[in-house]
Amino acid sequence: MHAILWPEGYLPGTTDNFVSNEIIVPGLSAAQVWPLLAAATAWPTYYENAADIVFHDGPGPELSAGARFRFTTFGFLVEGKVVEFVPPQDGQPARIAWHGWVEGEDRLDVHHAWLIEDLDGGRVRILTQETQNGAPALELAATLPNPMLNAHQAWLDGLAKAALAGA
Repeated sequence: MHAILWPEGYLPGTTDNFVSNEIIVPGLSAAQVWPLLAAATAWPTYYENAADIVFHDGPGPELSAGARFRFTTFGFLVEGKVVEFVPPQDGQPARIAWHGWVEGEDRLDVHHAWLIEDLDGGRVRILTQETQNGAPALELAATLPNPMLNAHQAWLDGLAKAALAGA
């Protein structure tokens, strides 16, 4: 199975907070999951912790390499820039990743990455991992259970359910 590609400064174990969530779903393919994740304005339809999605500089509602967008999550207005965008291809996993940040006195910087890959037997693996730096990240990491872990699991579960409904 493939792994997330980490930019310098965001390697898990070197940041203030890290979460990893993964599911393997039978009866789905990366091609069926991809459109629901790549269309950021669809996120609120299956993930209640994403709202107010706006694209800067014209692109959207589909994410694309270099696209700038913002959305509200965990009560933060997060600015984001897509730094990796690889649609599903035969034999290769799909990848989406963005650098996100929250400006202000308690600055937060994140790298949120997704990997979607077809597995044998008609299964798909959906992996999302996020690393964070900043005071808010330290607070999230100290909270048990980690709200990021639970919310990202809800995102994965909602994404898979929406993809199965459309299959």
